[in-house]
Amino acid sequence: MDFVSEAIVLQARKHGETSAIMETFTREHGRHNALVRGGVGRRMRPILQPGNIVEVEWRGRLEEHLGYYTVELVDALAGTFMEDRLSLSALNSLASLLREMLPEKQPLPGLYDVTKIVLERLDDPDIWPALYVRWETMLLEGLGYGLDLSRCAATETTDNLTHVSPRSGRAVCAEAAEPYLDKLFRLPPFLRGQPIATPQDIADGLRLTGHFLETRVQWERNRTLPEARRVMVERLVADGLAV
Repeated sequence: MDFVSEAIVLQARKHGETSAIMETFTREHGRHNALVRGGVGRRMRPILQPGNIVEVEWRGRLEEHLGYYTVELVDALAGTFMEDRLSLSALNSLASLLREMLPEKQPLPGLYDVTKIVLERLDDPDIWPALYVRWETMLLEGLGYGLDLSRCAATETTDNLTHVSPRSGRAVCAEAAEPYLDKLFRLPPFLRGQPIATPQDIADGLRLTGHFLETRVQWERNRTLPEARRVMVERLVADGLAV
């Protein structure tokens, strides 16, 4: 059996003397691992850096086997992040969430495409924080826990949606939210299509998605959110991009 797919490198760890096991997020086959012969050598090591876009050819006798990757570099994005601590923290957070949360070998092409867009824009701090929050909403959707921000959970109106219920993940309009403001999450306008995201909006968005990633996804596995995500949030705050 074999396949060819574009993929995002999530991690590569040494295996034996010269090989590496590379973990990828492939467009057609979801999260997938395989052995790369010579993966720790000078030629391959820069290619197997997290964040790079590659084309992989997987070969194995049976689908459930680890198998082998042949790897060709498509876009060396990783090198653009190494000198920027903020962008690197976003890459580490994104890769950690995908490694921990994605089921193996489940195709999620929509999430893959959005992930690639975020990676390609991590060099622009005016853009990527809002994209990253939207990416986490897509991750929740891909895992079966999508938020419903289309209409009010209490009144069914689609107007003046300002908050989100921490229980249902559904939007709440301002009138229905008024008695429960201390119990609801604020809904950042950019998640409803507004073009501008303030530092307050970014912080509110990260609190919103973080809550559901932790209580809906990680809780079932008896885990908290990855440390890399906390580091990213702290650096956003330190740089004034979140409050």
